[in-house]
Amino acid sequence: MTTTLVIQSPRLDSKELAELAQLAGAGGITQPNLDTARLSDINPDSADAIRACCQALNYDFAFLKGNPRMADLGLIVSDMDSTLITIECIDEIADMQGLKPQVAAITERSMRGELDFSASLRERVALLAGLPASALEKVFNERLQLSPGAQILLAASKAAGVRFMLVSGGFTYFTERLKAQLGLDYAYANELEIIDGKLTGRVVGDIVDAAAKQRLLIEKREKLGLRPEQVLAMGDGANDLMMLAEAGIGVAYRAKPVVQAKADVAVNVMGLDGIANLFA
Repeated sequence: MTTTLVIQSPRLDSKELAELAQLAGAGGITQPNLDTARLSDINPDSADAIRACCQALNYDFAFLKGNPRMADLGLIVSDMDSTLITIECIDEIADMQGLKPQVAAITERSMRGELDFSASLRERVALLAGLPASALEKVFNERLQLSPGAQILLAASKAAGVRFMLVSGGFTYFTERLKAQLGLDYAYANELEIIDGKLTGRVVGDIVDAAAKQRLLIEKREKLGLRPEQVLAMGDGANDLMMLAEAGIGVAYRAKPVVQAKADVAVNVMGLDGIANLFA
């Protein structure tokens, strides 16, 4: 099977593209839009040189098998915090308690893979005990924003008939509202316990951790009768790695180094539209 190289940047330069095409021994080059170039039939032996060149130019790049199109997929699985949306919801909730720096530091270490996710989540949630549940609504209405290009990716997936699943180590309060607002097909997350209008500092049921994310992807893939190569998964933290490994294409979106090192594709320059452009 041939290999396609996708190059992306808001500032693609025609001269630099020509040099990359020559370096890759490309059989052809097309530009489906101003931000994207597709180099076909590249020489696989050029991968290391291409990687170094693109990193020096601050270009996103992806090596794809064949010449895939969005309609070749059947399912996109996405993390929520710092992936589909720009914030870490738990950090913003903690800000209502005046504890954002402490909680954000734990979140960062967990996403880098330095702490056990389940234990760190319980530790962070415990700090929220006594907070009015209305704080969740305040975070959703005032602080939550979709990542750049999210609407483009969602529109492209819907147009191609690709189902979209949100799987988050965050909270159902946010995933369910995003599911309804964006017309997502599926959403899974952790449920915060609320009694008498206040957070208790506990999570109801099992934690949606790395293993749960992986399991949910596999279960949905099998239920839909899809092959692994028909699934794309995207995330930013260490707790997404098992999920990304189960997908035909695992995308590290503006991710921690440990995730970028193991994912099939890293998107750092573009927004989520960069994922849609992989199939343009």
